[in-house]
Formats: sequence, C-alpha cells, structure tokens
Amino acid sequence: MKILDAKSSRSHEGGPTYSLKNRAFRATWIVVWGVCASWTPPMLHAWRRFLLRLFGAKIAPTAVVYGTVKVWYPPHLEVGSFAILGPGVTVYNVEQIRLADYAIVSQGANLCSAGHDVEDLYFQTVAKPISIGQRAWVAAEAFVGPGVSLGEGAILGARGCAFRDLAPWTIHGGNPARLIKERNLRFDEPLARAAE
Repeated sequence: MKILDAKSSRSHEGGPTYSLKNRAFRATWIVVWGVCASWTPPMLHAWRRFLLRLFGAKIAPTAVVYGTVKVWYPPHLEVGSFAILGPGVTVYNVEQIRLADYAIVSQGANLCSAGHDVEDLYFQTVAKPISIGQRAWVAAEAFVGPGVSLGEGAILGARGCAFRDLAPWTIHGGNPARLIKERNLRFDEPLARAAE
C-alpha cells in the first residue's frame, strides 16, 4: 500500500493520505466488520477469523480475535497459532503487524505502525512494521509504536509505551518503557520432565 506524498495530496489541508482504492477497501471493511463481527459473542472466533481472511489477513486456525478489535487494514495483519488480540485492541496497521505464536495483546492496547515526519513541513505520514514475538505480551492499554519489535517472551506492562525494541525475555513498563527486570520462567514438574 502506497502512502501519498503529503505535499502533492495536501493531506495537511484535508486532502487524502491514501489512494481512493485503499480508502474504498477500508470503508467496505469497516462496514463488514461492524455489521458482521463487532457485536458477536466472544466464542465466535472462527467466524471472525474467516472475515479477516476474506479481507486478506493471515490468521492461524487457533488464533483468537475478539469482536471489539479494530483492524485498520487486514492485508497487513498476521496472527500466529494461539496468539490473541484481546477486547478493544486497536491494530493501526498501515504497515505490516505480525503476532508470532502464543503472543498476547491484552484489552485496550494500541499497535500503531504509522506516524508523521515531524521535520516535514507537510507532516508526511510514515509507516514501519511492528513485530510481537513468540510468547510476548503487550499488557492492557499499552502502546507499541512504529518499527518496534518485542522479542520472544518480552513483556510490555500495562499502559507502557514502547518506542524502541524490547529484548527477548525482559519486562518493561512506563512511558517511555524502561527495563524493569529479566523474565525468569518457572516450569511445572511435568513440563520440565517432558523437556528432558
């Protein structure tokens, strides 16, 4: 998807940021999701996965997407096995947003892949992909900014704001997010035995 040149399109004066084709696609998507999915009971994950796939998303058969999730552009969404997009999550995926297997994005969180070039007089929209690693967790009402990757097992605490990558198996919180500690996993005995 091409972002229009802000100087030519005059987006800073109310002109379009995206092509007419893109805007028509997204308008159709908003109507379809609003009518067919946004009100559905939590257990209808298969139906919502179907709708997302119909509009170009890559969704694993075991992924969980709640009806109150807001996906801006389905073709730029990939959700792995057993990954979860919780209630009220905003997926502003101007660029690709990928959740690896078992990744969790909790209620009210915001994954924002686009912003503006603040050095540009015309406030050009710029976008960078977001990656949420395997077994990573974006906690309630947290914000993940453009170009950020959460490494495997990384945690962004509730209402934390990540503007830089989070290293694997670390816990971060605050605004801007700062390292709180390393994440040390405990395994129950049957799981530990199975791993031997």
